[in-house]
Amino acid sequence: MTARDGTMLDRLHATLASRGEADPETSYTAKLLRAGPERAAQKLGEEALETALAAASGRRERVVGESADLLYHLLVLWIATGVTPAEVWEELARREGRSGLAEKAQRPKS
Repeated sequence: MTARDGTMLDRLHATLASRGEADPETSYTAKLLRAGPERAAQKLGEEALETALAAASGRRERVVGESADLLYHLLVLWIATGVTPAEVWEELARREGRSGLAEKAQRPKS
């Protein structure tokens, strides 16, 4: 993977999805997917915290590495929950050009 654009995430998603049927003894991705969405969500939260802490401490190189881990775990979570990159890209496109404050104001209250 040498492309340095968003298509890399699509390719990585496809690769990770194909590993779902691999042996969990030899594939970390298969192990995470077999553990279910709850475990994928837990790992995503851990990586998000590690990324935030690296940023807060001004450790730019760590932010890069932790961001890669965060994206990996986000893609695993998408696979575990049946979300496709195309769905996320469509949602981002729908929001493009809109104020974040306006977009948040239109969301249903939970």
